[in-house]
Amino acid sequence: MTEQNQTHPDADSYDPGASSLAGQVDPAVMAELLSIRSSIDNIDATLVYLLAERFKATQKVGFLKATHKLPAGDPGRETAQIARLRRLAAEAHLDPAFAEKFLNFIIGEVIRHHEAIAEDHEASLAADSLPAGTLAADALAAGNQAADAGRSGSAGHVPGAAGPAVSATA
Repeated sequence: MTEQNQTHPDADSYDPGASSLAGQVDPAVMAELLSIRSSIDNIDATLVYLLAERFKATQKVGFLKATHKLPAGDPGRETAQIARLRRLAAEAHLDPAFAEKFLNFIIGEVIRHHEAIAEDHEASLAADSLPAGTLAADALAAGNQAADAGRSGSAGHVPGAAGPAVSATA
């Protein structure tokens, strides 16, 4: 059996041998099952880190789009990416429909994040245009701080990424 990734944040609470089959299956079969599952666990960890890197990159796109007042979504890019990933999925013997559903989920998250970045950017521009010390400027700044604090705990936040998480397709 391969060794588990010890850098997993929940390494202390995660039991790689957890199974409702323990004691009901031949020990040799159970050992083989756990060995295969160990590889699956490593792949899952890799997927999480790859998605984090992808969202860090799409976050940069979101800031660029916000700065230049570009739309959060890009339907032409999204259509091309879906066609490309369906083709890659077929070549890899992965169900293209599954690959499309997965990418559509990511695209939706990316667009949501791009919209949040654009809103924050607009709010910052509005705050910068108000004289410091005015009630409206102070309220807007406090609102931005509260929004940033709320997003840092959201499911879409990418640890280590500055600001809200971003678009999948960019």
